[in-house]
Amino acid sequence: MASPSAMHERRILIFPAGTEIGLEIFAALKGCRNVRLFAAGEDVSNHARHLYPDYHVLPHVSHPAFSSAMAELCAGLDIGYLFPAHDDALTALTALRGQLPAIVVAPSEATCATTRSKRATYRCLSEVVRTPRVFEDVAAIDAFPVFVKPDRGQGSLNAVRADDAQQLAHALRTAHDPLVCEYLPGEEYTVDCLSSLRQGLLFCHARRRDRVRSGISNCTVTVELPGIDAMAAAISTRLGMRGAWFFQVKRSAAGELTLLEVAPRIAGAMAAHRVQGVNFPLLSLMEQEGLDLRILPHTGVVELDRSLRNRYRHAIAFDRLYIDLDDTLLLNGEVQLDALKLVFQCINAGKPVTLLTRHASDVGVTLRRHRLHGLFDAVIHITDGGRKSAHIAPGGRPIFVDDSFSERQEVQALLGIPTFDLSMIELLTEQSLAQGTPLPSREHAAHG
Repeated sequence: MASPSAMHERRILIFPAGTEIGLEIFAALKGCRNVRLFAAGEDVSNHARHLYPDYHVLPHVSHPAFSSAMAELCAGLDIGYLFPAHDDALTALTALRGQLPAIVVAPSEATCATTRSKRATYRCLSEVVRTPRVFEDVAAIDAFPVFVKPDRGQGSLNAVRADDAQQLAHALRTAHDPLVCEYLPGEEYTVDCLSSLRQGLLFCHARRRDRVRSGISNCTVTVELPGIDAMAAAISTRLGMRGAWFFQVKRSAAGELTLLEVAPRIAGAMAAHRVQGVNFPLLSLMEQEGLDLRILPHTGVVELDRSLRNRYRHAIAFDRLYIDLDDTLLLNGEVQLDALKLVFQCINAGKPVTLLTRHASDVGVTLRRHRLHGLFDAVIHITDGGRKSAHIAPGGRPIFVDDSFSERQEVQALLGIPTFDLSMIELLTEQSLAQGTPLPSREHAAHG
């Protein structure tokens, strides 16, 4: 198996890369030294296809060709590490460890198989932590409500509360391999953990799940939760955990913390603890390499609130940027960070940036005041009332950014180049890395 040292480039394949799990792994590792990330998944629409210049299509883990396709991809890309980013991928990849030329960043196959089944998880852990009462025989139910969920499931899919026998009967007819449990009415928490085979449990801290959609925490708040350390240590020891993992608990009617599930993988909302200094994916890689792990987390409460993020593909190509100063790069006395991001994107890409302004004061003084001096390839200060279009060099593929509609209209009418205001530049600053991929046609969109 490949085992790149910490001093060499870690070539990491995230699969499937478009899940919330995969996106968190990307966010955690994209800025790390000696790391190169690759994306793979099924041939379906997902956000990872915009984050990477190349997205590698693989069949579903249940397909007969999956193992050979994954092995071939890992060998072709010289992958050192495979990060599972879905529960089914976790069990599939750990089962294929002997057939893959890369290290699967996860605990043992047995641990992953156990945690994939809630029934097996409860049986394994019932002696060391409180697990919910499971009604194998519905005739044994002595009070409602109860909670019905699939034994192998994620994202709260097909998980329902049944308030009476009729609702229970309906839930049992519609759920696949259902598990009927006691209903837990209290607050729900996720506990993010990190374990080392050599050092034991190194980190565990809870976060309250305040707003959940499709099983994903869209709002989560880090909290102190007494008693959780003992639960985490017991679970980690019994299951032989290594690297990042988490478990979820909920309070029973009597207020006791009761286990819901355990997952030996990254969680999408682990970002709440990542920003406090616990980079779970990176630490998991280091644990696989047998390194001693040290953690220096910040203290205090962090609230993470998530919403949809925009990413764009478009047909605009440019090689020069002309940008205005007042009410564009500077607005209400402050540097506009989105505009500054566009400037630095151009600098990184070697595209010349020209400041084109009618600023009423000394431009140099203003730029120095806002730490912007020396940022531009050229500064053109128009003081005679002339047209801005006259100062945009002919040839090439320039773009023009200005808050003024009349300025944009004049430039576009005379030069025929793309023009933008602040509300539009998101198209450029949040550009898909798969920019060369053909855009879907109107016909495809209408039928897709």
